[in-house]
Amino acid sequence: MNSEKAVKLYWMLPIWGWLIFVILVLGCEESQRNETVNFPNDISYNLHVRPILSENCFTCHGPDANKREAGLRLDKEEDAYAALAESPGKHAIVPGDPNSSMAFLRILSDNAEEKMPPPSSNLQLNDHQIKLIKKWINQGAVYEPHWAFVPPKKPQLPKVKNEEWAKNELDYFVLEKMEEADLRPSPKADNLTLSRRLYFDLTGLPPNPKDLDQMAESPIDVGETVDRLFKSKAYGEKMAVTWMDVARYADSHGYQDDYYRTQWPWRDWVIHAFNENMPYDQFITWQLAGDLLPEASMEQLLATGFNRNHKITEESGAIDEEYRVMYAIDRTNTLGKAMLGVTLECAQCHDHKYDPFSQKEYFQTYAFFNNVAEWGIEESTPGFSKKSPAKYPLMEISETTAKEVLQFINMPDSVSRMTRMMTGMLKGANYNSLLKESTVLKVAVMGDLDSTRSTFILERGEYDAHGEQVEPGVPASIFPFPENLPKNRLGLSKWLFDANNPLTARVYVNRIWQEIFGTGLVDTPGDFGLQGNLPTNQALLDWLAVDFIDNGWDIQYLLKKIMLSATYQQSSNVNAESFEKDPDNRFLARFPRRRLKAEEIRDLVLATSGLLNDEVGGPSVKTYQPEGLWEAATSGRGNLSIFQLDTGQYLYRRGLYTFIKRTVPPPNMMLFDASNRDACEVERLKTSTPLQALVMMNDPVVLEASRVFAGRLLKKDDNVEVGVNYAFYSVIGRKPDESERTILMNHFETFLNEYNEDNSKAIKILDVGKFPLTDEIPVAVHAALMQVIALIYNLEATITKA
Repeated sequence: MNSEKAVKLYWMLPIWGWLIFVILVLGCEESQRNETVNFPNDISYNLHVRPILSENCFTCHGPDANKREAGLRLDKEEDAYAALAESPGKHAIVPGDPNSSMAFLRILSDNAEEKMPPPSSNLQLNDHQIKLIKKWINQGAVYEPHWAFVPPKKPQLPKVKNEEWAKNELDYFVLEKMEEADLRPSPKADNLTLSRRLYFDLTGLPPNPKDLDQMAESPIDVGETVDRLFKSKAYGEKMAVTWMDVARYADSHGYQDDYYRTQWPWRDWVIHAFNENMPYDQFITWQLAGDLLPEASMEQLLATGFNRNHKITEESGAIDEEYRVMYAIDRTNTLGKAMLGVTLECAQCHDHKYDPFSQKEYFQTYAFFNNVAEWGIEESTPGFSKKSPAKYPLMEISETTAKEVLQFINMPDSVSRMTRMMTGMLKGANYNSLLKESTVLKVAVMGDLDSTRSTFILERGEYDAHGEQVEPGVPASIFPFPENLPKNRLGLSKWLFDANNPLTARVYVNRIWQEIFGTGLVDTPGDFGLQGNLPTNQALLDWLAVDFIDNGWDIQYLLKKIMLSATYQQSSNVNAESFEKDPDNRFLARFPRRRLKAEEIRDLVLATSGLLNDEVGGPSVKTYQPEGLWEAATSGRGNLSIFQLDTGQYLYRRGLYTFIKRTVPPPNMMLFDASNRDACEVERLKTSTPLQALVMMNDPVVLEASRVFAGRLLKKDDNVEVGVNYAFYSVIGRKPDESERTILMNHFETFLNEYNEDNSKAIKILDVGKFPLTDEIPVAVHAALMQVIALIYNLEATITKA
């Protein structure tokens, strides 16, 4: 509504109409001022126009030839400028002349049969979008290649006002955006906060009180701390957590009967590779094509287990070829999401509707994974005696192999554990034969057929609807496959790490940024395509990507570069001005607070209580879960039909090693947004629900840890206040202030009085978990301190990285 209409409305209203008049006029003027401020002088196709066309037009006028209407394609300039097939002499876009541009005129049309987007689509451009398109056409309708498909170049450092704040190159790019938004950086975080942040980011564990004491005394040397934490075995475990999501690692096959699978030696390799700081290009090459490397070693072959982590069926009635195709499709989609950061899977059944990927290119990429010497159906029996085709090709690992060749595999104790586990699962089985078989681990790895399996475009994506035969290839819009590379998985890996590939480095750098700051520079990490969000700071992303490549794809170098920046070392405290101007912290004028991952919450609780078993590697463990859940949610068949809780020290392993049965993933971890590993996942959901609070208040892991921690503190010193201070310091990473100390001690006294009146309540509270109870401590005192520690574990600050 403009000002003239508002005036007319005023004279038509009763006396109170002047209030509406004032509101409308002021609102119109404010809206016009905002539009003037926000409307750009120079219109960019990538920044301003492409998102509008992609959202509203490309479904019918984009890359998908099968769905294209009127033969019009608006995502390519030569097609958009060309004469219209149905209206010779007319053009969809006429640079410099919106009034002759039929696409623009159809947007303005009031005729329902002509208007675009059509009313039936429920899409409609607003005035701001229409003005952007009009001005873009007036300025020449210049198309630009999609930013993510152009190889990154290292930009010059931007000029900033506050140069003294910057510690390294990253800060210049971040500060430039801050200053443009009229924001100022936050002060440096205090030593204890920064220490806790570094420990969680590099080990997934909190610093212990001795470490905190040392770092509280003098300014923290970030570089020295980072280098020291890189040497910890926990570093590889921390890094492996994210890669398990990407690699869709699980301990069962999935689908209905959901049998047990032995892929954990591959997980041991991943931990080892990170601890050895294997360069990213080598890390990926070994996993995609280790078996194709010259004179491939056992380690290189084991690494290819990455490709075999997908779900496998055990149903006797399943169609073998249907599932074999599904496995190859899974690998193709995983490549697209994990390494390229694109929605390649959208081209399985038809040409991609938004990105320039054809269905033919999809199946050319699929061809790289279609030659594996495998079957589609897993045939299992309770005794594991029958051949299991879907697991082949297999790699066998004996105790001797692990001892002499693959020393990083946690083998000796693992064999006896697996034997105990299987004897518990398989009633009536021949235990002697099981024992003999369990001394040799069988891991699914890659291995191609001696001959070449033909690959066809699958019409509508159906496994048996063969169309045109295709050779291995890739989406040319990303980067054409060089003729000198072999058309196999090794060649595919070389293509990924070719200097002309625009995506590989950007995608991984963005994922590392996401791990540290909670959100990537591209906040759609699985979609760098036309429907994905633009980078908040493309110059920084490109600088990081090129720098990563120039430094040999060194992951630890990348992490250290980020952690040495002033951006990383900022306080996470929020001031009113910063929050008002940038509530989502997109410009990073403060360090973002984020909740710890499900695995990290478990690890913190176990580590601070003293329960943590820090053994590295080995098979997964089954920890506490609601009784009967496993059995109620499964088919009742297979060697995982009955839940068997682990015992002893294995109950207290890190979250990384928690047993993941795909059909019944661990509920306490799922409530904290962990992945069920059905498919490749490059970003976990971020939810906040009451169920999470209920987990922290009732999970046996938390309660048992509280009991054990309380017992250890009281056994060491019967001064409860000393114990409360120590517990708070251990868990939160700082000492409690006077107010906090008073609340915690009052909490203790309240429970102590209650339990002194009725010892049976204390006994019931202490009866949790399998760890032996400390008998010599009075139950009332023990239970009351346990409740205080449980409260500390339930604080928001406990499960937040600040």
